[in-house]
Amino acid sequence: MEQILYTGSWDQTVRVWKISEKKCVDSFLAHEGQVSAIVVDQSDGSVFTCSSDGTVKIWRRVFKEISTHILTVILKFQPSPVNALSLSSSSSSQTNCFLYSGSSDGLINFWEKEKNSGRYNHGGFLQGHHFAVLCLVTVEDLVLSGSEDASIRIWKREDDGNCNLHTCLAVIGGHHGPVKCLAVDLEVNEINVKGLLVYSASLDQTLKVWRVKIYPGEKVSKLDKKLGGSDECKMSPVLSPSWVEKKIQGSDY
Repeated sequence: MEQILYTGSWDQTVRVWKISEKKCVDSFLAHEGQVSAIVVDQSDGSVFTCSSDGTVKIWRRVFKEISTHILTVILKFQPSPVNALSLSSSSSSQTNCFLYSGSSDGLINFWEKEKNSGRYNHGGFLQGHHFAVLCLVTVEDLVLSGSEDASIRIWKREDDGNCNLHTCLAVIGGHHGPVKCLAVDLEVNEINVKGLLVYSASLDQTLKVWRVKIYPGEKVSKLDKKLGGSDECKMSPVLSPSWVEKKIQGSDY
Protein backbone atom coordinates (compact mmCIF):
# COMPACT_ATOMS: atom_id res chain seq x y z
CA MET A 1 0.00 0.00 0.00
CA GLU A 2 1.29 3.43 -0.95
CA GLN A 3 2.14 5.50 2.12
CA ILE A 4 1.07 9.11 1.72
CA LEU A 5 1.44 11.97 4.19
CA TYR A 6 -0.65 15.15 4.01
CA THR A 7 0.49 18.44 5.55
CA GLY A 8 -1.36 21.76 5.73
CA SER A 9 0.22 25.17 6.08
CA TRP A 10 -0.44 28.79 6.96
CA ASP A 11 0.32 29.55 3.29
CA GLN A 12 -3.16 28.09 2.52
CA THR A 13 -1.77 25.04 0.71
CA VAL A 14 -1.81 21.29 1.24
CA ARG A 15 1.22 19.23 0.31
CA VAL A 16 1.24 15.51 -0.41
CA TRP A 17 4.36 13.52 0.43
CA LYS A 18 5.36 10.04 -0.70
CA ILE A 19 7.02 8.64 2.39
CA SER A 20 9.04 5.92 0.66
CA GLU A 21 10.68 8.47 -1.64
CA LYS A 22 10.81 11.26 0.96
CA LYS A 23 9.55 13.82 -1.52
CA CYS A 24 6.55 16.03 -2.22
CA VAL A 25 4.46 14.57 -5.04
CA ASP A 26 1.65 17.13 -5.10
CA SER A 27 0.71 20.57 -3.79
CA PHE A 28 -2.52 22.53 -4.17
CA LEU A 29 -4.11 25.72 -2.89
CA ALA A 30 -6.81 24.49 -0.53
CA HIS A 31 -8.30 27.48 1.31
CA GLU A 32 -8.47 31.25 1.55
CA GLY A 33 -7.06 31.07 5.07
CA GLN A 34 -4.51 28.97 6.92
CA VAL A 35 -5.07 25.21 6.79
CA SER A 36 -5.79 24.11 10.37
CA ALA A 37 -6.29 20.33 10.17
CA ILE A 38 -6.46 17.39 7.77
CA VAL A 39 -8.04 13.94 8.08
CA VAL A 40 -8.29 11.11 5.55
CA ASP A 41 -11.15 8.62 5.17
CA GLN A 42 -9.28 5.31 4.83
CA SER A 43 -12.35 3.62 3.33
CA ASP A 44 -12.45 5.69 0.14
CA GLY A 45 -9.40 7.96 0.23
CA SER A 46 -11.34 11.20 0.66
CA VAL A 47 -9.28 14.03 2.15
CA PHE A 48 -10.89 16.54 4.54
CA THR A 49 -9.35 19.93 5.24
CA CYS A 50 -10.46 22.82 7.43
CA SER A 51 -9.33 26.40 7.69
CA SER A 52 -9.54 29.74 9.40
CA ASP A 53 -11.72 30.79 6.44
CA GLY A 54 -14.59 28.93 8.16
CA THR A 55 -14.93 26.07 5.67
CA VAL A 56 -14.45 22.32 5.63
CA LYS A 57 -13.59 20.91 2.21
CA ILE A 58 -13.60 17.38 0.84
CA TRP A 59 -11.03 16.46 -1.83
CA ARG A 60 -10.52 13.39 -3.98
CA ARG A 61 -7.17 12.33 -5.34
CA VAL A 62 -7.00 11.73 -9.10
CA PHE A 63 -4.12 10.07 -10.90
CA LYS A 64 -2.77 11.66 -14.04
CA GLU A 65 0.77 12.21 -15.25
CA ILE A 66 1.10 14.27 -12.09
CA SER A 67 -1.31 13.27 -9.34
CA THR A 68 -3.56 16.04 -8.11
CA HIS A 69 -6.65 16.58 -5.99
CA ILE A 70 -10.05 17.90 -7.02
CA LEU A 71 -12.53 19.64 -4.76
CA THR A 72 -15.79 17.69 -4.44
CA VAL A 73 -17.71 19.34 -1.57
CA ILE A 74 -17.54 22.46 0.58
CA LEU A 75 -19.17 22.16 4.00
CA LYS A 76 -19.89 25.52 5.58
CA PHE A 77 -22.31 25.95 8.43
CA GLN A 78 -20.77 28.79 10.41
CA PRO A 79 -18.46 31.73 9.63
CA SER A 80 -16.20 30.98 12.58
CA PRO A 81 -12.67 29.63 11.91
CA VAL A 82 -12.49 25.82 11.98
CA ASN A 83 -9.57 24.46 14.00
CA ALA A 84 -9.99 20.68 14.22
CA LEU A 85 -11.45 17.67 12.41
CA SER A 86 -12.12 14.04 13.27
CA LEU A 87 -13.86 11.11 11.58
CA SER A 88 -15.85 8.41 13.38
CA SER A 89 -17.34 5.22 11.93
CA SER A 90 -20.97 4.40 12.71
CA SER A 91 -22.87 1.17 13.33
CA SER A 92 -26.14 2.77 12.17
CA SER A 93 -27.93 1.20 9.21
CA GLN A 94 -28.40 4.65 7.65
CA THR A 95 -25.10 6.37 8.35
CA ASN A 96 -21.66 5.26 7.23
CA CYS A 97 -19.58 7.64 9.33
CA PHE A 98 -19.55 11.03 11.06
CA LEU A 99 -17.36 14.04 10.45
CA TYR A 100 -16.79 16.37 13.42
CA SER A 101 -15.36 19.89 13.24
CA GLY A 102 -14.33 22.13 16.12
CA SER A 103 -14.49 25.88 15.64
CA SER A 104 -13.50 29.12 17.35
CA ASP A 105 -17.08 29.86 18.43
CA GLY A 106 -16.84 26.94 20.88
CA LEU A 107 -19.11 24.63 18.87
CA ILE A 108 -18.54 21.15 17.48
CA ASN A 109 -20.50 20.69 14.25
CA PHE A 110 -21.06 17.22 12.85
CA TRP A 111 -22.09 15.76 9.52
CA GLU A 112 -23.53 12.31 8.75
CA LYS A 113 -22.39 10.43 5.66
CA GLU A 114 -25.27 8.54 4.04
CA LYS A 115 -24.43 4.94 3.22
CA ASN A 116 -26.32 4.89 -0.06
CA SER A 117 -25.48 8.26 -1.60
CA GLY A 118 -22.23 9.14 0.19
CA ARG A 119 -23.66 12.62 0.82
CA TYR A 120 -22.70 14.50 3.99
CA ASN A 121 -25.69 16.00 5.80
CA HIS A 122 -25.31 18.46 8.66
CA GLY A 123 -26.63 16.73 11.78
CA GLY A 124 -26.30 19.50 14.36
CA PHE A 125 -23.72 20.75 16.82
CA LEU A 126 -22.42 20.03 20.31
CA GLN A 127 -22.39 22.99 22.68
CA GLY A 128 -20.57 23.20 25.98
CA HIS A 129 -17.14 24.73 25.62
CA HIS A 130 -16.81 28.38 26.65
CA PHE A 131 -14.07 29.25 24.14
CA ALA A 132 -12.63 27.87 20.90
CA VAL A 133 -12.43 24.12 20.27
CA LEU A 134 -8.81 23.46 19.33
CA CYS A 135 -8.57 19.66 18.99
CA LEU A 136 -10.77 16.59 18.51
CA VAL A 137 -10.26 12.84 18.69
CA THR A 138 -12.80 10.01 18.28
CA VAL A 139 -12.86 6.39 19.37
CA GLU A 140 -15.87 4.15 18.67
CA ASP A 141 -18.97 6.18 19.68
CA LEU A 142 -17.01 8.66 21.82
CA VAL A 143 -15.82 12.14 20.87
CA LEU A 144 -13.21 13.98 22.94
CA SER A 145 -12.68 17.72 22.53
CA GLY A 146 -10.00 20.03 23.87
CA SER A 147 -10.59 23.75 24.17
CA GLU A 148 -9.14 27.18 24.70
CA ASP A 149 -11.14 27.17 27.96
CA ALA A 150 -8.54 24.67 29.32
CA SER A 151 -11.06 21.82 29.59
CA ILE A 152 -11.55 18.44 27.92
CA ARG A 153 -15.06 17.18 27.23
CA ILE A 154 -16.12 13.59 26.54
CA TRP A 155 -19.23 13.12 24.38
CA LYS A 156 -21.13 9.93 23.59
CA ARG A 157 -23.10 9.40 20.39
CA GLU A 158 -26.20 7.18 20.31
CA ASP A 159 -25.77 4.71 17.45
CA ASP A 160 -29.15 3.00 17.95
CA GLY A 161 -31.12 4.86 15.28
CA ASN A 162 -30.93 8.27 16.97
CA CYS A 163 -27.53 9.36 15.76
CA ASN A 164 -28.30 13.05 16.22
CA LEU A 165 -28.25 12.56 19.99
CA HIS A 166 -24.95 13.27 21.73
CA THR A 167 -24.49 13.38 25.49
CA CYS A 168 -21.66 15.09 27.34
CA LEU A 169 -20.47 12.40 29.76
CA ALA A 170 -17.81 14.39 31.57
CA VAL A 171 -15.74 17.55 31.73
CA ILE A 172 -12.10 17.14 32.70
CA GLY A 173 -10.43 20.20 34.18
CA GLY A 174 -6.80 20.32 35.23
CA HIS A 175 -4.89 22.32 32.69
CA HIS A 176 -4.17 26.03 33.15
CA GLY A 177 -3.99 26.89 29.47
CA PRO A 178 -5.66 25.98 26.16
CA VAL A 179 -5.70 22.25 25.34
CA LYS A 180 -4.05 21.97 21.93
CA CYS A 181 -3.68 18.22 21.35
CA LEU A 182 -5.46 15.01 22.38
CA ALA A 183 -4.81 11.29 21.92
CA VAL A 184 -6.75 8.37 23.35
CA ASP A 185 -6.24 4.65 23.87
CA LEU A 186 -9.26 2.36 24.42
CA GLU A 187 -9.53 -0.75 26.57
CA VAL A 188 -12.70 -2.81 27.19
CA ASN A 189 -12.80 -5.36 30.00
CA GLU A 190 -14.88 -8.51 30.39
CA ILE A 191 -17.95 -6.65 31.74
CA ASN A 192 -17.94 -4.18 28.85
CA VAL A 193 -16.58 -1.29 30.88
CA LYS A 194 -14.68 1.06 28.60
CA GLY A 195 -11.37 2.24 29.96
CA LEU A 196 -9.76 5.24 28.34
CA LEU A 197 -6.26 6.57 28.65
CA VAL A 198 -6.47 10.18 27.52
CA TYR A 199 -3.32 12.14 26.73
CA SER A 200 -3.60 15.93 26.62
CA ALA A 201 -1.05 18.61 25.75
CA SER A 202 -1.62 22.24 26.68
CA LEU A 203 -0.14 25.70 26.26
CA ASP A 204 0.49 25.59 30.01
CA GLN A 205 3.55 23.53 28.92
CA THR A 206 2.33 20.27 30.46
CA LEU A 207 1.40 16.84 29.11
CA LYS A 208 -1.20 15.07 31.25
CA VAL A 209 -2.46 11.49 31.22
CA TRP A 210 -6.01 10.76 32.42
CA ARG A 211 -7.70 7.47 33.24
CA VAL A 212 -11.44 7.38 32.48
CA LYS A 213 -13.92 4.53 32.97
CA ILE A 214 -17.29 4.53 31.22
CA TYR A 215 -19.88 2.07 32.47
CA PRO A 216 -22.61 0.77 30.10
CA GLY A 217 -26.06 2.27 30.59
CA GLU A 218 -24.89 5.16 32.76
CA LYS A 219 -25.29 8.80 31.83
CA VAL A 220 -22.08 10.02 33.42
CA SER A 221 -18.63 8.47 33.20
CA LYS A 222 -16.65 7.46 36.25
CA LEU A 223 -13.47 9.52 36.52
CA ASP A 224 -10.58 8.58 38.72
CA LYS A 225 -10.72 11.03 41.65
CA LYS A 226 -7.02 11.75 41.31
CA LEU A 227 -7.56 13.23 37.86
CA GLY A 228 -9.36 16.38 38.97
CA GLY A 229 -12.32 15.81 36.64
CA SER A 230 -15.83 17.11 37.23
CA ASP A 231 -19.25 16.50 35.74
CA GLU A 232 -20.08 20.19 35.34
CA CYS A 233 -17.92 23.18 34.55
CA LYS A 234 -19.33 25.63 37.09
CA MET A 235 -16.66 28.33 36.99
CA SER A 236 -14.31 30.00 34.58
CA PRO A 237 -11.02 28.14 34.05
CA VAL A 238 -7.85 29.32 35.77
CA LEU A 239 -5.48 30.21 32.96
CA SER A 240 -1.75 30.58 33.27
CA PRO A 241 -0.52 34.22 33.45
CA SER A 242 1.87 33.72 30.53
CA TRP A 243 -0.92 32.53 28.24
CA VAL A 244 -3.25 35.36 29.32
CA GLU A 245 -0.50 37.86 28.47
CA LYS A 246 -0.10 36.33 25.01
CA LYS A 247 -3.87 36.45 24.51
CA ILE A 248 -4.00 40.15 25.43
CA GLN A 249 -1.17 40.87 23.00
CA GLY A 250 -3.03 39.02 20.27
CA SER A 251 -0.38 36.37 19.77
CA ASP A 252 -1.18 33.31 17.66
CA TYR A 253 -1.29 29.82 19.17
